[in-house]
Amino acid sequence: MAGTAPGHAGEVWETTDPDGRAVVLSFSRWRHILEKHSELRGYRDTVLEAVARPDERLPGRAAYEEWFYGQMAPPSRWIRVVVHYESDRGLIVTAFPRRLIP
Repeated sequence: MAGTAPGHAGEVWETTDPDGRAVVLSFSRWRHILEKHSELRGYRDTVLEAVARPDERLPGRAAYEEWFYGQMAPPSRWIRVVVHYESDRGLIVTAFPRRLIP
């Protein structure tokens, strides 16, 4: 994981998915996630870890999209991370808690 100045709009965090592709979480996408799901505050590393070492991985609804699941603390138990791929690089679009894996 890498970043620039904390809280800076250009800040990004990066991880690698199980296929060896770089996946990026931008500051703006992280802010979007927290605006929609404030309960994920403090779970940024869990989001990145779910992509790097998922407990479950499924195709997404859209083309070039994958869903990664990782475990988190109750009451939600799971976190779903939606990644959109462009070429060999992924962008985290959103993440949210789930009680079950579909």
